[in-house]
Formats: sequence, structure tokens, C-alpha cells
Amino acid sequence: MDNRITALFKIQYPIIQAGMIWNSGWKLASAVSNAGGLGLIGAGSMYPEVLREHIQKCKNATNKPFGVNVPMLYPNIEEIMKIIVDEDVKVVFTSAGNPKTWTSFLKDKGITVVHVVSSVKFAIKSEEAGVDAVVAEGFEAGGHNGREETTTFTLIPMVKEKVKIPVIAAGGIATGRGMLAAMVLGADGVQIGSRFVASFESSAHINFKNEVIKTEDGDTQLTLKELAPVRLIKNKFYSELQELYLQKPTIEQLKEKLGRARAKKGMFEGDLENGELEIGQVAGLIHEIKPAADIINDIINEFNEVKEFLC
Repeated sequence: MDNRITALFKIQYPIIQAGMIWNSGWKLASAVSNAGGLGLIGAGSMYPEVLREHIQKCKNATNKPFGVNVPMLYPNIEEIMKIIVDEDVKVVFTSAGNPKTWTSFLKDKGITVVHVVSSVKFAIKSEEAGVDAVVAEGFEAGGHNGREETTTFTLIPMVKEKVKIPVIAAGGIATGRGMLAAMVLGADGVQIGSRFVASFESSAHINFKNEVIKTEDGDTQLTLKELAPVRLIKNKFYSELQELYLQKPTIEQLKEKLGRARAKKGMFEGDLENGELEIGQVAGLIHEIKPAADIINDIINEFNEVKEFLC
């Protein structure tokens, strides 16, 4: 399946595994890359030396391209970028920040740079900053999200209309049909997160994986918009947040309620009541924990079957 994304990353399929905190370690990234996609290590939940270890283990587990996702709000960002350069990582996806900040630095080192956006405005800014591609993420997506609440179905063609660089669709995609729909709308490839959470290689706690495959439509909600919008499975922590909102809380009260390591508690440690359980709306289509390679095969087979049927 040759197109601009497979050529850009030198991969077999235009499928990128999202770099999700507490879910995307070297085991998942290498498994996806070995299966023909582009695996990403999620640096957002890693101390610098932990990231270095994951990069080195990923190199040993695959001879295929892989990358690192870096939220630019990361407190040790300079150290993280130095490790990425030192370890000769070839692909970096940046998010949660200004694409101008690090793009030139990374490009000067020969690194392919992709920035995650949730609006046409930031897609244009990313292209102007010199990135090689953008991930346009609709608000169906899990985890931290854009404030615009623009859905993938409308965002992709609007971004495609305004930029010349490749566009990768994200948010609400977990199947071959979803991938085909995104590409019909103008995407050159897809970034998939939630489906890979429920994989054997994901570093998520088994409690969280099992919760994901039980999730149905309406079970997730975007909240904490005053801090950083995040889509969560509704649980005890979510209910307590809603009770707090009835009291018209201050920003400080919301920060105090959120506390520290709430996402780690939920997704990595498996506390389904008190943790943040970040997942996309598409979890309602995820019914089984499977190897990452099987997930990619399922997506590609369905993509080809539906495409052939429609043609």
C-alpha cells in the first residue's frame, strides 16, 4: 500500500500507533513496526532515562522504523530531545505545544517531524513551521484533546483543503472501515490509539484493558476543559468531578481534585475507581484484547475487503 505516508516513514501500511502515556512502551511500538505500521513510544509518561531504555529496547526488538511521541509541555523537554538525538531516533511526533519550538532543531538533525493538531489553524501553523506531516485529531479521541471539539469527520477534509503536506487522521478510528472512511475524506494515513490499548503488548494494566473492551457508546466524556481537555471513561473519579463542577470550582480546586499521577493510577496501576481512564469513543467497537500484529492484519483485511466491495 504505497502512498505519501508509507514513503515518508518507509513503512508497509499507512498506520501509525499513537504514542499514548502509560500504554505505549517499546513492546507495543516494536510490535506495530514489525507488523508493517509505525510504532511510537509515548515519552509523556517516562523519565528521560526510562525513555532512553525504551528506545534501546525497541531498537533491539525491531529493524523497522519507529518513532517517539513528545508532548512539548514535558518538564524535561531539553533532556528528552537530547536523548532522541543521541539515540538516533528517526521520527518524532510532537504535541501539546507550538510546532515552531522544536521543529527546526529536529529537522537539522535529519529527523522526520510530525505535529498533532486539532484545528485547521494549527495545521497551517505546523506546515509553516516546517513539519513533514500533521496528525489531525478529532475530539472523539481519547486522552488529551483539542478545545475546538471538531469531529474527525469534519476536521480531515477541512485540514486537507488548507495544507499541502500529508495529513494523518486520528480520533474514532479502530477498524478497516474507519481507516477507509478517513482516507476517502482526504487523509493520507491514520493514527490509531484506543485499539492498541487493548493489545497484548500495550503496557496498560490488564484491569484497564478489560474495562476498555466493556466500554459502550456514551461511556466516555470530555472533561477538565479548564485545565487540559481529556476524554475519560466514566467512573468514580469522573462522578466526583461532576459533583465538584456543580459547586462552580476554581482552577485551583480542579487541580487539587486531579492531584498527581491520576492517569498512572488508572491506566498503569489498574485502579478503575480512582484513576483517570483515558480512552476514545471508539472503545465501543473494541471487544477483544489481541496481539498488535493481528490488530493491524484485521484493519488491513477489512480495509481491502470494503474498498473492493465499494469499487
